[in-house]
Amino acid sequence: MPEHFYVYPAYLDRKLSRADGRRVPEAAGTPDVTVEEIAAAAKRLGWKAEAEPAKQYPRRFFSYAGRVKVTKRAGSPKAKSLRTLADEVRKLRAQSGKS
Repeated sequence: MPEHFYVYPAYLDRKLSRADGRRVPEAAGTPDVTVEEIAAAAKRLGWKAEAEPAKQYPRRFFSYAGRVKVTKRAGSPKAKSLRTLADEVRKLRAQSGKS
């Protein structure tokens, strides 16, 4: 198994449906999430994260929104990690004054 997983902005975007790639509950998501916000949130959680801005999500091949490579935490499933990351992005936005 790889020691990392990828997080595309679509995974955390409240505006998208599950069919379009959202992987967290709509209430946990944030609209228009960026790669920079995801990387900052992951680093704030103490996770090793590397932004890859030139990549595209296969379901949204027409958009080069990028992705973030995050090192896995032992014993933590990807779904739980994504939810934790979504919560941290919301906290970062609240501190910066974005909605």
